[in-house]
Parts: sequence; C-alpha cells; structure tokens
Amino acid sequence: MRFIRFTLFIILIQELFSQLALDQQLQSIYLNHQMVGMSVAVRRDSTLVFAGHYGKRDLARSLPVTDSTVYRIASISKLETSMALLKLYEEGRFGLDEDVSSYLGFQLRNPSYPSQIITFRRLLSHTGSLRDGSGYNSFLAATYTDNPPPDLQSVLLPGGLYYTADMFSASRSPDAGYFQYANINFGIIGTLIESISGVRFDLYCKQVLFDPLGLDASFNVQHLVNINNVAVLYRRSGGQWVAQTDQYNGHYPPPRDLSGYIIGNNGVVYGPQGGLRISAADLSKIMQLRMNGGRLGDQCILEPATVDLMFTSVWQHNGANGNTYSGMFVNYALGNHRSTTLLVDQVLTGHPGEAYGLISDMYFSTDGHYGIIFITNGGIWSSGAHSAWYDVEEEIFAACYANLNSLGYYYPASEPQLPVKLTLWPLFPNPFNALVTIRFSLPVTDKVWLRVFDLRGCLVEESCFEGLRPGDHQFDWNADQCPSGVYWISIETHSDRCVAKCLLLR
Repeated sequence: MRFIRFTLFIILIQELFSQLALDQQLQSIYLNHQMVGMSVAVRRDSTLVFAGHYGKRDLARSLPVTDSTVYRIASISKLETSMALLKLYEEGRFGLDEDVSSYLGFQLRNPSYPSQIITFRRLLSHTGSLRDGSGYNSFLAATYTDNPPPDLQSVLLPGGLYYTADMFSASRSPDAGYFQYANINFGIIGTLIESISGVRFDLYCKQVLFDPLGLDASFNVQHLVNINNVAVLYRRSGGQWVAQTDQYNGHYPPPRDLSGYIIGNNGVVYGPQGGLRISAADLSKIMQLRMNGGRLGDQCILEPATVDLMFTSVWQHNGANGNTYSGMFVNYALGNHRSTTLLVDQVLTGHPGEAYGLISDMYFSTDGHYGIIFITNGGIWSSGAHSAWYDVEEEIFAACYANLNSLGYYYPASEPQLPVKLTLWPLFPNPFNALVTIRFSLPVTDKVWLRVFDLRGCLVEESCFEGLRPGDHQFDWNADQCPSGVYWISIETHSDRCVAKCLLLR
C-alpha cells in the first residue's frame, strides 16, 4: 500500500509539473504575440485535461479572461450550424442531394447554369458555385439593421436589390464540384433550418443542441447567462487596441425588433455562418460530442451514422478543383475539414475562425483521442513557418501536443480500481482558478459526504447531504481562499467512495 501511494504521488507530481510547463509555454506565446486575451482547452479521451486563460476579455473595464469567458467564435459556427441541419436530416425532413429550392420557396440557380440544381450537400461543402460577391456585404448590413430584414432572395435572384452577378461563379458549375469557401452558403443553410423546422434559427439551435448539453452558448447574445462574460474583440490601430464588436459594457443590447420578420425568409439574421458565442470549455464539449459519436453523457444529439456522414469528406483537392486558401483547405466535409499541416504528422478534423480581430481553432484527432481549442480576442501574428496557418496557431497546437501524453491521469482513492456503484464525473474546469464543478451520479437514495483535501491530506472543506435521491447531482466548490496547488475531491456514501484530483492555478 505504501508503494502504491508513493507511486501515485510521483505520478501526481509529474503531472503537476506538466500542467505548469504547458501553462508557462502558453503564457510565453501569449506575451510574444501581444495578445489581448486567450483561452486554450485540451481534451484527452472524455476529459478536459487542461484549460488555460490569459489576459483580458475587456480592456476598458480591465476584466480578465476566465473559465466562463464567451467568445464570438466566427466560422467554427459553421460546424454547429451543420449539426443543427443534420438533426433535421436525421428526422427524415429532407435529403442531402435534394434541390434546396423547394424548401426555400424560390428557385435557387446559378444563372450561368440554370439546369443544374444546388443541393444541401453542395451548400454544406462549399461546392455549389456560390460566391460572397460584391453585393453580399450590403445585404449583410441590411440584414443586421433593417426591420424587416431583406429576404434572402434579394441577394440571390437576378433583379434583387442586393444581387450582383458575382454571387455565382460564371465558369464553375454546381456539377463541377469546385470548392470555393463562401459564407453565403451557411446563410442559406440557416434559412433552410427555419423553413424546414418552422422555428427561428437561434431558438432551434438552442433547443436541439445547446440546452440539452447544458451549454451557455447561443447565436443570440440575449440568451447568454451573463453579458459580462462576453469577450470584446479587438484590432490594433495606431498603436492602440480598438474594439471591433461585442463591447457591451456590462449591459445586454436592446432586443432586436423583428416584428416584421417572417421565419424562413432570411436566417442570416443570427449569423449561422459565424455568430455563435461560446466559451472554450463549452466548445470542447461539442468537440467531445463528435469524438463520442454524437453522444455526451446521457444526451444523444446525433446518431453515430449521422456523425460519420457529417465528417465524411465530400471534396478532395486534386490540384485544380478548388481554392485551397494557400493549402489550408485540401478537403471539406459537411461544415468541417481535415488538416495535415496545423500539427506536423497529425490528421486533425475541425474548423478555424477569423473575424473582427479574433482567431479561433477547434480540432481533434480521432486516432489520437485528443482535441485542442485555441481562441484569442486580438493579437499580433504573421504567416506560419510551415503551413497556411498563422505562426501563433502553430505554436499553440505544438505546445499542447508536446505535453499531451502527461496530461489527464485518473487516480483512485485507495485501491487501483474504478468505483462500481457511485460515479464521480470528470471535474470541470480542471485546472481551474476559482470555482470547480463537482458532478456525481448516485444509484440509490443515500447520505453523501463531500470532502476536499490538500496534497498533504489535510481536510480543507467538508459538507454532508442527507437523503440525496438517485440521479445526477452537481455542486460547486469555491476555492477563493485557497492557495494554488493540487486538491483531492472525495464523494462518499455509506458503501462507496470516489476521489478525483483537481489543480487550482491562480
């Protein structure tokens, strides 16, 4: 027994040093690129094994980036929009290779190729010949300000107020399968979700995706739990950081007047192409959903076959069949792609984002059973050393991957076996800087003791709960008065005990 405890102690110290080493490396990257703020999350198997937060989410009010900081994540939103659409596909509401025109209420055609249809699959994979033409930005501005917003057809049909001929390719037909990344594809998808479901896009995503997973996330800022958690996005100008968007100063913006809006006319209103706001930790749960075949905990959002379909490549670059964005996109599936250049010798699946000074990345390896998320609300960077990515993205992912194998061990309470009755779920966030959530499942009604010990085994806090009913239970431990270090969380009933480790980093 002494040998087991000594061995566990050595492993624990090794992991602590690995956590601190990664934290120091990320801190150095953060400083070198003069970032305003930054969040990094690493998942291994089903556990969030690292969550680092640096800098400020709001410079004017000197608010730090924390576990709860919510970012407008830009084009990673396309992955979540795709999941929402595929939920309807799974219900048999449409076919991926159907003409979308019958669902839109108008005929969507490339005027240069009027006989060729544009399908759901082609929209999701950017292979339907649509472009973000010169009329797109004016349409977008009107969509975000006018009541009612302009109909989608006003930018897609010849003669429409915002239509320009370059909204479609004149040389690449839909049947050609030529890849050209264009945000308008996902504006159309958002509209299709509304027309098929009969529910406003932001509400539909909240109902079928974010609420079931318990996420503080939405395409509508009004839905967020705390407006103070939203990160302001910045760009550098004249030697100063200038806010670009989401500077709410602690007050929810006035609700949008959509009294004249008709559901299914223009789903771009809530930004299906890039308007999702979510924290790095909650985004990692969506990443884990894919790694788990559509399931997270007791929630099944998509069936495994649908998930496999979503991540099956539709387009593969052959040298002349698409715009690769300097090698970033060499294949594309349904709202996601694979990269072999962000991390050398690693195949990663996910999506990047960039807007208003923010850059974001969510990528995972199904073979390696890990995932990495990086988000910053402003900084200074340049082209990468060996790929189409920015140097800061390469550095972040390389640092996380280098420390991956020493992150995220499980340590049993006394014997090297997992509990068979009482279940203590992975602590979240972990590492943490103020609050850690303790979630456990109880098989029968019982008395439960919750105890916290420091690394020396000294009792830090104790609570007792009489007659807890079977099911899931959740408590938060506030460590405001405790120093940085390793702590053990113990959950004990009359017959079982579970213990897990957490790391408090100030």
